[in-house]
Amino acid sequence: MRGKNERMQAGMNMKKSFLKCFKSNFYFLFSIFVISTFLTAGCGGNSEISKPAVTISVWHWMTDRDNAFNELAKRYEEKTGIKVKFELYAPSDSYTQKVRAAAQAGTLPDIFGILAEKRDFASFVIAGHVANLSPDMEKDAGLWKNDFFSRAIAVNEFLPDNEFRVTPGIYGVPLDVMNIQMLYNKDLLKQAGIKKPPKTLEEFLAMGEKLKALGIQGLVSGWGEVWMIDCFASNYAFNIMGEEKVMRTIKGEVPYTDADWIKVFGLFKELNDSGLLANGIVTMVNKTAEQLFANSKAAFAFNGSWCVNVYAGMNPNLSYGAMFPPNYGEFPMKIWGGAGSSLLVNDRSLVKKEAIDFLRWLSSAEQQAYLSEVTKNLPANKNCLTKISPILSDFSQAMEATTHPNIWPVHEFPQVIEAFDKSIQSIIIGEKTPQRVAEEVQKIKERELQKRAR
Repeated sequence: MRGKNERMQAGMNMKKSFLKCFKSNFYFLFSIFVISTFLTAGCGGNSEISKPAVTISVWHWMTDRDNAFNELAKRYEEKTGIKVKFELYAPSDSYTQKVRAAAQAGTLPDIFGILAEKRDFASFVIAGHVANLSPDMEKDAGLWKNDFFSRAIAVNEFLPDNEFRVTPGIYGVPLDVMNIQMLYNKDLLKQAGIKKPPKTLEEFLAMGEKLKALGIQGLVSGWGEVWMIDCFASNYAFNIMGEEKVMRTIKGEVPYTDADWIKVFGLFKELNDSGLLANGIVTMVNKTAEQLFANSKAAFAFNGSWCVNVYAGMNPNLSYGAMFPPNYGEFPMKIWGGAGSSLLVNDRSLVKKEAIDFLRWLSSAEQQAYLSEVTKNLPANKNCLTKISPILSDFSQAMEATTHPNIWPVHEFPQVIEAFDKSIQSIIIGEKTPQRVAEEVQKIKERELQKRAR
């Protein structure tokens, strides 16, 4: 009996000891758990706090958009927590030099632009400085790509079998578009008794005497900058002979002495003989031309859509409209246009995905409408056209009729272009005839073709 009691007492003592030990270990383990959880949460919080914030660097040259860019960067940071740093380098020549130097040194920013011909653009792509955005542009059934005017995409795109041997794809995001048309001063035309802007060259030429009689200059443009002459002549080359024949000329299959080309050269003589061309137009820089038109010193101007912003600064009350150059041929008129400014993503950027996401946001309808309102540039996103000014709307309606040498399948020799443009200046001042100019330009063309064949 005694042994049984002793065994029961021993069992109870063991039970008490076990419970005491369990409680002690439980509190110990629970304390460890609490401390561990607290430390884990603390470490997690510190990890988030110490994690480097993403900053996207953007280089640009657009002085008129700098304030707007900074405002949009602020909005984007508030929305996403990602900081975007816009850095302005102007004028454009200085910007171009900086980008080239950075490319050589491998110090390009996350996002930048290239102010150069497509050949130079291609060299940046081939060197690995520019990301191919096609996977992002074309996913979701082409949703992002389809936001833009087709011509804006074309300027940033390299097609299969392109002459530069660049991997096919879209390599830039257009921010705005531009095209070059004629502008007319509504008040001056009314003063001259002209009810409507001219549709044909014949109607346009007939206005010369009316305007001259009132002491009003006809057409102003920066034709001292020969590329603008080249642009105007190109419009009429397409109008007179059609795109196919223009391309065949560049290939060397049609000579510049062809009757259609002589008609293009002759157009400038007709304009000058009518009295429509402003005095000194062949030495006039475009800034001077813009001042003359903005101050109602000329009835017409040949200028690009960027002029809307320029004229607003010079004369906010100017009443004017945009129009196609008056028709002179049987083929559709093609005007120069496309992406005005585009931004590219550095393919070596450490935040490439974030940079692409930012450009998608920047080029969306809401941001595009804001940029257009503030800077008065024509937006590249065609989904926000209902929110832009009437004059910009006039320009936008011509976007699908635009062309540009950068997207042509073939390109003329620089020596031929220079001779072509300078010879037109000679026609305007009466030094040379259209026939003589045609012969001289063709001679240079043949010389360059022979060089290529060697």
